[in-house]
Amino acid sequence: MPIATRAYAATAADQPLSPYRFDRRDPGPDDVAIEIKFAGICHSDLHVVKNDLGSTRYPIVPGHEIAGVVTAVGSNVSRFKVGDRVGVGCMVDSCRTCPSCREGEEQYCVPGMTQTYGSNDPKGAEVGQVITQGGYSDRIVVDQNYVLSIPDALPLDAAAPLLCAGITTYSPLRHWGVGPGKKVLVVGLGGLGHMAVKLAAAMGAEVTVLSTSDRKKADAERMGARHFLINSDAAGMRAAAESFDLIINTVSATSEIATHTGLLARDGTMVMLGLSTEGMPVYALSLLWRRRSIAGSLIGGIRETQEMLDFCAEHGIACDIETIAPSQINEAYERMLKSDVRYRFVIDMARMD
Repeated sequence: MPIATRAYAATAADQPLSPYRFDRRDPGPDDVAIEIKFAGICHSDLHVVKNDLGSTRYPIVPGHEIAGVVTAVGSNVSRFKVGDRVGVGCMVDSCRTCPSCREGEEQYCVPGMTQTYGSNDPKGAEVGQVITQGGYSDRIVVDQNYVLSIPDALPLDAAAPLLCAGITTYSPLRHWGVGPGKKVLVVGLGGLGHMAVKLAAAMGAEVTVLSTSDRKKADAERMGARHFLINSDAAGMRAAAESFDLIINTVSATSEIATHTGLLARDGTMVMLGLSTEGMPVYALSLLWRRRSIAGSLIGGIRETQEMLDFCAEHGIACDIETIAPSQINEAYERMLKSDVRYRFVIDMARMD
């Protein structure tokens, strides 16, 4: 029978999130039912709630950084059992047949992955769901192939944001071969940036953080950064020119990109992770003069996400978090807009009213 679910949802772009009740589908043969313990708040949640991309359908329950415990499994499920600690990230299905899906890169599914919230939800039709609904809720039902195992070494609350902030930074670091002898620059020390620093340092890279002020310098060094640059320090920026093999750019604003490309060494790459609808002021001369590249990266596939979780457990890496009650979500959004969080808000579902 349908699973009654309590949640917080957005009902319009100009309205605060508010309590919302709906039904999840009854678990099918391949499904895992999960009691959500913690859900991280991602900046992209805010973009969707505010309809910044013009495609939001309301009411919508955000949340794609989910950590919880299995409460039931379908008859075909072999990878999970009741009581297991599990996570769900940014997707809950994909076509499974396109080249990307067959290669374990489901995030690049050609027809389009089924996102954890806001995508068409044919499986939810039996309980009247038109779109998928996310993790700002106390329950979720997900196909076993899109569920992750959270190692015992990781606290559930600090593990939740790894399902987006962790994999979003881990994937490009792995793809571009970060390891000992590599120099990595992380632009912005926020939810994504602090994970990029921790992961790159654990991989053996020499990490530098680029920020607008030195107020997070001590944090950056604690996380593994060896150097700290400030945008307005002209001498420091000149000294750092042509130094970096990889730049992980986590900042949505694009106004500094033309300057940042000059920090890349020959054959260096700047990877854009921040969600922005602005055009990028890129000049060909800066790129061709040193065979530099500007690229993008989107989360990671299920296999790579599990690899990331295991890597974090092995190296004692988790997100720096501040836990909140569901009733504090709107306050958290306002604080997030002011960069007043170090470094990820996580909703404690046990505090649901």
